[in-house]
Amino acid sequence: MMDNAQFSKTGGGTWTNRVQVIVNGEPAWLTMPIVRAYHGLRTIREMKINQSNEWRTKLLRTIEHNYRRAPYFGVVFPLVQVTLQNPTDELAEYNRAAIRQLCAAIELRTPTVLGSTLEIEGRSTDLLISIVKAVGGTAYLAGDGASGYQEDNKFREAGIDLIYQEFQHPTYPQFNTSTFKPGLSIVDALMNCGVEGMRGLMEAAVTAT
Repeated sequence: MMDNAQFSKTGGGTWTNRVQVIVNGEPAWLTMPIVRAYHGLRTIREMKINQSNEWRTKLLRTIEHNYRRAPYFGVVFPLVQVTLQNPTDELAEYNRAAIRQLCAAIELRTPTVLGSTLEIEGRSTDLLISIVKAVGGTAYLAGDGASGYQEDNKFREAGIDLIYQEFQHPTYPQFNTSTFKPGLSIVDALMNCGVEGMRGLMEAAVTAT
């Protein structure tokens, strides 16, 4: 978890403070407001959540309104409530807690490490290599869009295998859409498939990869 990465000052937000769900049949952003009254640059762990409005209540109402007829709403919504109502004002801590709660629910036991706890240095590809070495890794799993900026040869020179994940988005029945909408929050998959179904999606994705 790269809590020591720079938070972008431009745009409405990043994946660290917003996700998409289905609202009125189409993907829509659910955004956590953050405090932007600061100068210079900040890391993700330095960002504060804006506590001046009732955004948690508003997001819960949006999810409830659009998913209350979902097949697994009764099981999943209480988990969403607990996750969303975390009172912390720290963005990084909020995300860590949410990830751990959801991983526990779907029995995903992959260990996690905070970037801020590692002795790492460098920028871009050099930073990635430093991270892999810091955790004792021998390979780096890269996202599909990484080829545009990574220096692949540096991984080979460092003795690290570079693997492109070639992710294929799994599909599943979405009760409130006319056609499948990919790239949504895990909340959508859980509402439509339940915990057991979510595990099946993960296993299918790993098999396809």
